[in-house]
Amino acid sequence: MIQRVTVPTLFPPPVYAHASVVEAGTRLAFLAGAVPLDDTGAIVGPGDPVRQAEQVIANLREQLGAVGSDLAHVVVTEVYVVSGEPAVLAAVWKVVEASGLSAGPHSSTLLGVACLGYPGQLVEITATAVVPEPQEDR
Repeated sequence: MIQRVTVPTLFPPPVYAHASVVEAGTRLAFLAGAVPLDDTGAIVGPGDPVRQAEQVIANLREQLGAVGSDLAHVVVTEVYVVSGEPAVLAAVWKVVEASGLSAGPHSSTLLGVACLGYPGQLVEITATAVVPEPQEDR
């Protein structure tokens, strides 16, 4: 069970929750940063943060699927963008919004950073997700 909280005494967030609460006993997955690499290890979308964000979301979906979860069960993300320009960060955030991650809405932090781990990498997303119990066929 995920309880998503928007604090009424704080400024309302546009598409995320201030906090997510998960009851004890729930399985959680702590995912390493999803990066904009294809299955051969090549950067997707060199120089294009929006294209890289799309690949990062695709890779995040794969990571989540491998542990039995999905975007709807993400409770928190950190979105890293190599840029100091608010417009670039906003463009990447639009990809996050369109992905379904904001449907929760999950709790998130969007950061502009100086560099990331791979040459040419402009975007990375870390995530924590609930791993739901498998549903029995009825």
